Amino acid sequence: MKFRVVVEYDPVTGSYAASCPELPGCCSAGDTEKEALENAKEAIALYLEPCDSKNECKGKVFEVEVEG
Repeated sequence: MKFRVVVEYDPVTGSYAASCPELPGCCSAGDTEKEALENAKEAIALYLEPCDSKNECKGKVFEVEVEG
């Protein structure tokens, strides 16, 4: 599978942040662009890994539409 990864330089930390827009909350970082991309690939793989958790959500799930 292919995913987009957005890499941005952070002048405050002197490192690069990487996030995957298609996977909310999936992000990583690195000291170089290359390292940030490699770390993002690992983060995406972990994000997509099946979870064996037995904890089931007891809340209700709703879909809402927002007009912009």
